[in-house]
Amino acid sequence: MPDEALDNRVGSATPAADTLAGIGVCSGFAAGPVYAVAPAPTLPPPGVPGPSDQDSALAALAQVAAYLRHRADEATEPTVAQILAAQAAMAEDPVLHQAVAARVVGGLPAAHAIADALAEHRAAFLAAGGYLAERVADLDDLRDRAVAVCLGRGMPGIPSPGHPYVLAARDLSPADTAGLDPHTVLALVTEEGGPTSHTAIVARALGIPAVVRCAGILDLPDGTLVGVDGGTGQVRVNPDPAWIHAQQQAQAARRERLAQSTGPGRTADGHPVALLANVGSAADLTSDVEGVGLFRTELLFLNRSVTPSHDEQIAAYAAVFEAAGGRRVVVRTLDAGADKPIPFLNQPSEPNPALGIRGLRLARRHPEVLRAQLAAIAAAARATGAQPWVMAPMVATATEAREFARQCRDAGLSTVGVMVEIPAAALSARAILSEVDFISIGTNDLSQYTFAADRMCGELADLLDPWQPALLSLVAACGEAGRALGKPVGVCGEAAADPALAPVLVGLGVTSLSMAARSVAAVRESLAAVTLDKCRRLAGAALAGSRPGEARVAAQRGQASVGGGRSATSGAPADGG
Repeated sequence: MPDEALDNRVGSATPAADTLAGIGVCSGFAAGPVYAVAPAPTLPPPGVPGPSDQDSALAALAQVAAYLRHRADEATEPTVAQILAAQAAMAEDPVLHQAVAARVVGGLPAAHAIADALAEHRAAFLAAGGYLAERVADLDDLRDRAVAVCLGRGMPGIPSPGHPYVLAARDLSPADTAGLDPHTVLALVTEEGGPTSHTAIVARALGIPAVVRCAGILDLPDGTLVGVDGGTGQVRVNPDPAWIHAQQQAQAARRERLAQSTGPGRTADGHPVALLANVGSAADLTSDVEGVGLFRTELLFLNRSVTPSHDEQIAAYAAVFEAAGGRRVVVRTLDAGADKPIPFLNQPSEPNPALGIRGLRLARRHPEVLRAQLAAIAAAARATGAQPWVMAPMVATATEAREFARQCRDAGLSTVGVMVEIPAAALSARAILSEVDFISIGTNDLSQYTFAADRMCGELADLLDPWQPALLSLVAACGEAGRALGKPVGVCGEAAADPALAPVLVGLGVTSLSMAARSVAAVRESLAAVTLDKCRRLAGAALAGSRPGEARVAAQRGQASVGGGRSATSGAPADGG
C-alpha cells in the first residue's frame, strides 16, 4: 500500500485487527483504506405521470445505453468491452422499452415505470437460472442508472477519494469495473457475487486482488484500513503495519519471480503440461501461452436478432487461428440456448433451463446452426492453414460424442473432442474418449451439476469449491480414461487457474490447463516446483480428504515440503505439449 493511502485513512477506530471471510477470486495482496460505491438512487413516492413521461423513460434508457457503448469502446480489455456491449444491448431491448411504455400508459411515472419493468425482467432472469441469473446485477445497474437519469441525478458510480484505495460494493456492475485503474483501485471486495460474477471476471482480466461474498465489508466506515488477500478470501480489518509490510514484501517478490517466468508448462522433472488461454476473440490471445484451450464462439451469437453470416463466422474464426500462429486452438461450438438465449432461434421458455436444451442439445432442434458453424470453422481452417481442435459442450453420452465426431469429420475437421460438464460424462469418460480424440473438463458446470448447487447461490459456495473431493474424483475418472487410451484430458474451468490446485489436477491425469492469460505465470511456476510423482501424491492426499479444507491443506503441506524445483524459464526444454 502506498504511504499516501496509509496517511489518508480514517475511521480506523477498531483497536484490534478483525478478519472478514469471503471467496477469493483473484489472487494477490493489497492493503489500503476502503471506500464503498455510492448507493443507488431512492425512488420518490409515485406521482401522476405527465404526457412526457414515456419519452423521458425511453430517453433515459437510450442515454444509459449510449454511456455503456461509449465505455465499451474505451475499454482496453476485450473481455470488459464484450460485457459492456452486452449490457448496452439489454438497455436497447425493444421488449424492455415496450414494457416501460405500457407501465407509463398504465399510470406510473417514468422512474417508477423503469424500475417496475426491470423488476419483472429481474424475476424472470432469476427464475431462468444459470447465465441469465448471473446477469441480474447488470439489470440492477441499468435500473439504478436509468432511474438516476429520470430524476435528474448523476449516475451512481465508484468513489474518487484522491488516493489509492480498496473498493467495496454490494456487487459491481460492468460499467463500474470497466474503467478501473489498478494503480488507484488496489483491490475489490463485494458482499454479493460469486466466482463467475463480473467482479471476478474483470478482476482477473485486470489483475486486481478480489474477494466476493464477504459479509460485513459494507459495515466498515469509509477510510477503514483493510488488508485483502485475493487468494484465501480473507480481509483483515485494521491490520498491524508490520504484517502489511511482510505481506507486501512477499507480494513484490512473487511478482518479480512471475515476471521472469516464460516457456512451456512442465513439472520439475520435465513432464509437459500445456498452459493455454480461454479467449472470446483474437484480441484475448497473448504470446505467453501455448495456445487456446477454450475459444468461446457463443460471443459471436449472443444478443443477435439474426444468425451470423457464413462469411462473418469465417472471419471471426480465422482471426483467432491467425493470431495463434500455429499454436493449438480448441474451438467450442455454440454453448448457448435456454439460459443463454439466442434471439434468432426463438427458444421457448423451459421450467429448468440449466437442465434443458443448451449446448450440443440445440442441434436437436436446430441442426442447421451446428452444420453451418462446423462448415465455417472448416473454411477458416483451410484459409489459414490451421488445424483446429473442435469440441462440443453439454455432452452426456458416448452416443452423443460419436454423432458429433461424425459431423465434424464429415465437415473436414479431424481433431474432435467434447466437454465434460455433466457427471454422466465423467462416469462414462472411457466410453466417450473411445469415440473422440480428447476431452476438456469444464469444472464450473461440473461442480454445479455434481452438487445440485446453482453457481449464483452464494449460500452454496462451499459446495462449488473446486477442491471438493467428489469433484476431484470425477476429474480423476477422466484422467484415468485418458491415460488408458493415450488421449489428452484438459481442464478449462476456473479450477485451472488455481496455482495450488494445478499440481493436483496434473496428478489426477490432466494434460493441459486453460485459463485467463494473466493466471498462466503463477500456474507455470507452481508446476515447475514439483515432480510428476509429487503431483500424484498430492492428488492422492486431496482425494483422501473428506471436505475441501482438508484437501487444500493436505496439498499445500505437500507443496511446502518440496525444495528447489526448476524455474519455468525460457531455458527449459522445448519439447513440451
